[in-house]
Amino acid sequence: MQSIDELRVGIDKIDDQVLSLLNQRMEFVKKIGELKQSSGTAIYRPERERAILSRLLNAKDNKLSKEAIEAIYLEIFAVSRNLEMPQKVAFLGPIGTYTHQAAESRFGAMSNYIPLATIEAVFKELNNGEAKYGVVPTENNTEGAVGITLDCLGKYENVKIVAEIYMDIHHSFVSISDSLKDIKKIYSHPQGYNQCRKFLDDHGLSDVPFIPTKSTAQAALLASKDSASAAICSKIAAHINNVPIMFDTIEDNLANRTRFFVLSDFKNARSEHNKTSILAKTDHRPGALVELLSMFRNEGINITKLESRPIKQKDFKTVFYIDFEGHIDDENVKRILELANKNHHEIHWLGSYINQQG
Repeated sequence: MQSIDELRVGIDKIDDQVLSLLNQRMEFVKKIGELKQSSGTAIYRPERERAILSRLLNAKDNKLSKEAIEAIYLEIFAVSRNLEMPQKVAFLGPIGTYTHQAAESRFGAMSNYIPLATIEAVFKELNNGEAKYGVVPTENNTEGAVGITLDCLGKYENVKIVAEIYMDIHHSFVSISDSLKDIKKIYSHPQGYNQCRKFLDDHGLSDVPFIPTKSTAQAALLASKDSASAAICSKIAAHINNVPIMFDTIEDNLANRTRFFVLSDFKNARSEHNKTSILAKTDHRPGALVELLSMFRNEGINITKLESRPIKQKDFKTVFYIDFEGHIDDENVKRILELANKNHHEIHWLGSYINQQG
């Protein structure tokens, strides 16, 4: 049997080979980046990255899980993009929020992250060219749609959806204290705190004074300075503030998921498993919405989301946010848009992107 030292020598040799191959890959990346910049092509191509992942996941004799392969290659993709052109990513801050965690899962540790106070500020940053990408929450499976995101998609026409991220929202209980008995206060955003009531009851923490914060990231920061306190926050907030995690995944609803949009200014090419988002303002007459939805049914297109939003410039008028399967350049989608226009329905295209649930 080989010794640990002998096995480690084998690992070192493989690491040298891996690094050499990564350097070779990055040489190709540099050349592609030069071609993209000379032609004005977008650096971030989600459909290309998805095609690479699909090919690797279907390779024979994989010893790594799907999650492991995706984690490794998403970071390689992020490094590659930054090599082609440094990435500026605006997101709903502050640093350490779940939106920051979602952004970093897609753009990696090397990107330049710009935390902003509001969702509309992210749209403004992109619209003004201060950042190339933005990440904002759009809906939660327990709380519903994020209205301001839908409203901003209609308001800032140059900002498009280029990708979506689904992320499980897990809360952690963190503290620099070694014992629950020493904790005299708990910091958290009220929503995060309320989502962990059962954990607090089970561990005799319900009577510990709760100190509400603007975000779970701020909660982690405060807990990092107070040994008699704890915070309910994200893993990334605990990591950034160097606060040890005492308990992981403490939320009552383990199925809590949030959908985020990646925003930019380009159009994705068609690929497999696309999704498209639009805003539709129907003609003001009886049956107009049914008429529009029937167009999708007649073309065999599945609508995955329908949400009404008020038009704030007009009293009691609404616009409909619609997600459907397909790309804006698909022939059956083009037929719908043409027919909708003939029937006086106004359609505003928000983006076509890889369907992460497809």
